[in-house]
Amino acid sequence: MNFNTSDLNKNAYMLTGKFKRQGYDWWWHSFTAIDDETGEEVPFFIEFFLINPGNKKSPVILGQSKEAKEKGLKPSYLMIKCGRWGEGKKQLHKFIPWTDFSVHEKAPFFIEAKDNFCSEVILRGNVTVSEETRDKYPEMMCDAGSMQFSLKMKKQIAWNVGYGTSKLFRDLKAFEMYWHAEGMKTLYEGEITLDGKHYTVTPGRSFGYADKNWGSNFTSPWVWLSSCCFYSYTRRKQLENTVFDIGGGKPKVFGITLPRRLLGALWLEGEAYEFNFSKFWTKSGCEFSEEEDGPEIVWHVKMFNKTHILEVEANCNKDDMLFVNYEDPKGMKKFNKLWNGGNGIAHLKLYKKIKGGEPELIEDMVASHLGCEYGEFDK
Repeated sequence: MNFNTSDLNKNAYMLTGKFKRQGYDWWWHSFTAIDDETGEEVPFFIEFFLINPGNKKSPVILGQSKEAKEKGLKPSYLMIKCGRWGEGKKQLHKFIPWTDFSVHEKAPFFIEAKDNFCSEVILRGNVTVSEETRDKYPEMMCDAGSMQFSLKMKKQIAWNVGYGTSKLFRDLKAFEMYWHAEGMKTLYEGEITLDGKHYTVTPGRSFGYADKNWGSNFTSPWVWLSSCCFYSYTRRKQLENTVFDIGGGKPKVFGITLPRRLLGALWLEGEAYEFNFSKFWTKSGCEFSEEEDGPEIVWHVKMFNKTHILEVEANCNKDDMLFVNYEDPKGMKKFNKLWNGGNGIAHLKLYKKIKGGEPELIEDMVASHLGCEYGEFDK
């Protein structure tokens, strides 16, 4: 099956069964906006994050609060996370109790909480955190500021990762962490106001992405790289129908931790190249490492299957990145240095394997407006 296959059932609400008592479900969106005053490109992110509906009747429970830790309470809320990268980077959090919002659980999903709304095609919200609130409640894990957003989106290219997210494995709750990229290339349109500054989002310059994760815990290490803004050195032109997406870490299935491994997909001008270990017949594998000692985070990734090799060298300036904050369904905050950025650069080389000979380079290209992430649990 071609991985570019929409499946709204995989993008629907997943907190059923044991995930009600210990589970999270989030819808992530990232894109580029234009500063109305300066014309500067600015990368933004918006996420709707649900956790532990088993505590639906309770008010918001923040797992990092003194009370929650003393009483052993698990976090429970809808968190709206939004913000930007680069100069002026920040992340803002708004917490809403389960009693104050509604979720349409079947596909196509939506979440509605007064002036905040998330669906397959609409993002709308208003998040404000004062400096006093930020300082008084460090358990909110965010910065101070105010952001309003009203956006439409059109998901153009999907990455359906296959068997690991099939209905059987979803029903069995086999994996600790699941991933589905319904819109690894997404067009966004609308407007944002951040701390009084206005930004416009246009489809042709949004370079957008949309995916979701869900499960009972997070993976470590945590790796993510994606872009849909490409220039081909081979063809000497911009590529308008190309996107890549890489993610993973240490998957855990039925309680067994697998070795470090990544999933990867490249949609190259209508041609699909996938490096997916769950499709064992493709003989896919990878090698990867990261560097975080210098002024940049650097990723080195080499992926392969029976017919092709994909090499990726990516980097993002630390000054443009932030530490994205989450607590897990048990109320633990195991990531305190989860690097997260939206304006990295990646150099990709795609090779075709030649029987009895050296691989043939068939595409050499650079990707900008790179979404990227790397981190490991605190030791």
